[in-house]
Amino acid sequence: MSDGTATAEDLDVRLERHRVELTGYCYRMLGSSFEAEDAVQDTLVRAWRSYDKFEGRSSLRSWLYRIATNVCLDMLTAGNKRARPVDLTDSTPLARAALTPRPDNTWLEPMPDARVLPTVDDPAEAAVAKESVRLAFMAALQQLPPKQRAVLILREVLAWRASEVAELLGTTVASVNSALQRARATLADSDGAAARAATSDPLDEDQQKLLERYVAAFEGYDMTALTALLHEDAVMTMPPFDLWLTGPEDITGFMATLGAACAHSRLVPVAVNGLPGFAQYKPEPETGGHTAWAVQVLEISEGRITGFHCFLDTKRWFPLFGLPLELEAEADQGE
Repeated sequence: MSDGTATAEDLDVRLERHRVELTGYCYRMLGSSFEAEDAVQDTLVRAWRSYDKFEGRSSLRSWLYRIATNVCLDMLTAGNKRARPVDLTDSTPLARAALTPRPDNTWLEPMPDARVLPTVDDPAEAAVAKESVRLAFMAALQQLPPKQRAVLILREVLAWRASEVAELLGTTVASVNSALQRARATLADSDGAAARAATSDPLDEDQQKLLERYVAAFEGYDMTALTALLHEDAVMTMPPFDLWLTGPEDITGFMATLGAACAHSRLVPVAVNGLPGFAQYKPEPETGGHTAWAVQVLEISEGRITGFHCFLDTKRWFPLFGLPLELEAEADQGE
């Protein structure tokens, strides 16, 4: 069936095929899970409504990316840059730790892999896609002006040709190449870009064993065992709070004091931002079960955990990952 004779039902199916990759693109552009999904929905609605004007001079995919880019650029005109706590404040010693929240639109948000990483046959392509949604790289992207961000994502992550990007943005190849050069220079100077986790894809045997030891240490709330798993420069963050801690002593010290209520938690594995992660359920004394508390994202390098990021807005994150907000006591005891 040609583009011009597609029925409404056919068009819905064809547009929907692009949802995951478009969500990945918009997420990299915006740094927000929910804004990315809103942007994609807006993109698909605009495409559906204006399909009769689509002349087929480019592929449907290219046309959708053009619409999505315009939607994202419009959303970014407010100038808000999503960030991690480490991008905004200095590390706080445990003795001065205070939980000060900032508005939701401050933070770089976590995203389930399944919503942004299309299934691909090429392992190298899959690895690049995963690396490009990791928190450190995402934070570095947010430092770029919006059009440079689009150029870098399209050229470096999605492997578009400069001529294709120029056509999409309505500019010249020379302008695209110049924007790409400036974007690369900014990322090269960015601590976030340099600090990409060395987690392999897929996880190697040693990393799998490290995660198993982490689960045992965390669920058992064994601070000695946890200390042995943390890199000496490990960082712990807890959005929406701007506090972040450095080093095993302060991290485990916080967990044993202000975070003591997390003892005897349950961890459920999740694939998040191209990294290993867990949904943490904290004990609920009244019911004997467990209640949603945080989505944890772990960064691993040199055989140790280097990043331990806890996203605490559970009423938003757990449904995004398709997870329940409660684990019943019967389920806990019936294993």
